[in-house]
Amino acid sequence: MLTESSETKKKSKRWLKITIGMVVVLLLTTGGYAYSIYHDAKQTVSKEIHQQVDTIDTEITKEKIKEQERLNILLLGVDERDSDSGRSDALMVMSLDPKTDSMQLVSIPRDTRTEIVGRGTEDKINHAYAFGGVDMSIDTVENFLDIELDYYVRINMEGLTDMVDAVGGITVNNEIDWYDEGYYQKGYHFEEGEIQLDGAKAIGFVRMRHFDPEGDFGRTKRQRQVIQGIIEQGASIASVNKIDNILDVLGDNVVTNMDFADMQDLFANYRDTRQNFTSYMVQGEGTSIDGTYYLVVSDDEIAKVHSMLEKSTS
Repeated sequence: MLTESSETKKKSKRWLKITIGMVVVLLLTTGGYAYSIYHDAKQTVSKEIHQQVDTIDTEITKEKIKEQERLNILLLGVDERDSDSGRSDALMVMSLDPKTDSMQLVSIPRDTRTEIVGRGTEDKINHAYAFGGVDMSIDTVENFLDIELDYYVRINMEGLTDMVDAVGGITVNNEIDWYDEGYYQKGYHFEEGEIQLDGAKAIGFVRMRHFDPEGDFGRTKRQRQVIQGIIEQGASIASVNKIDNILDVLGDNVVTNMDFADMQDLFANYRDTRQNFTSYMVQGEGTSIDGTYYLVVSDDEIAKVHSMLEKSTS
């Protein structure tokens, strides 16, 4: 397996962009506790967050929600710049199964080589967004894994710090004792055991690279801890008092085809899926084709992931 280019250094940042998407449903509908908050939440969704796409028929999705069927949501972490249309630096499919009260998060490495639907060529899967935006990304991921996507959530890069702070910080169990190299604050002591993280510390907690004997696997584990921490804290009653801050963060960073009624339905029927959270990363073989690094995924691996996302274990 070949070593990736300098782009590898950016990988620890990519997961930051998907975190908001995982808590959109859980957080926005807490507005029901008070009319003024409810009204603000509804306005934020309708004016700032909701954006329909041609590639997903949400009327079909609404029927699936009524029947409490499994839903698959594409999470796109996008780095958009003034000079171009941006590209999706993080792609994940979040699968919610209310019949088993389970949530599964499947990451698709950005360098995965696959057909870019609409262009008729094979390329890195994250290039679909640069070529054709959300619609082409949806078509490409559906084709790659042979699944049906029910919603998408597009998240801008800068959301993590604000989101962790908006929910009032999180608590994680740190399994390794280390001193920060500068990702948060050079020399800061991340002590082993239960620690409190604000937004800036959360970034430092995940970006640590050289002191984890498990390497990338250990970093992925810390990513999961922070994601779960945000979900748990964001879904708590205590976060209701912080809803204005949360709405500001969501309005600045999130676009989705969920309307406010969809979010309410998901909160009512799918909120318990967070009780059993698992994550998986698509596996493949790194190789160089014409001087460019790709991750080549086998048919067996694609079939495995397809099964994970399409079959209920109930």
